[in-house]
Amino acid sequence: MGNFGELVLILGDLHMPERATSIHESFKRMLVPNKMQHVICTGNISLEQYNEFRGLAPNVVCCRGDLDDEDMGFPEHSICTVGNFRIGVIHGHQIVPHGSHDAKARMRRKLNVDILVTGHSHKNEVVLRDGFYHINPGSISGASSAHSREVTPSFILLAIQENKLVCYVYELLKGEVEVSKTEFVKSASSESSPVLLQSLL
Repeated sequence: MGNFGELVLILGDLHMPERATSIHESFKRMLVPNKMQHVICTGNISLEQYNEFRGLAPNVVCCRGDLDDEDMGFPEHSICTVGNFRIGVIHGHQIVPHGSHDAKARMRRKLNVDILVTGHSHKNEVVLRDGFYHINPGSISGASSAHSREVTPSFILLAIQENKLVCYVYELLKGEVEVSKTEFVKSASSESSPVLLQSLL
């Protein structure tokens, strides 16, 4: 595990059981307790699911989804630091216009983070914008969204070592798990000028 640095599981938008019945077994087998150091959740989960995530890693960060009950106590946004990366998490319904990377950049600057994690769209995304990163894990359960009934189940795993970040996107396509890999290197001399390298596994 030391070769990978700190592992961060990013997921969200389960909407179970309202829009999806379960997480696919292929994904469940990957969610092994104590293999990861952090779990980041973009919301729209039950309290039972949150407690399950707490059993996966010692550090769990979750923000409130647009359909989460306020009594669950999740904050509107959360911020954590892993390695040399400051990570901000919001559900994403606050982004107006919907999905706008200009709006995400404004939110990123407001939170003063290197990486902005959002959900809500149920579509995974890894984007380098203005020298910073916008990440969306999609819906790990494949729950339908307001924009689409057909959603590809997905989640994201980050491996962080100081200024280096490797991002693995896991998607369930036709019953098979496919993985794409993106590498980020945050420049030590200029925090606003990282390098993006992308490849397919």
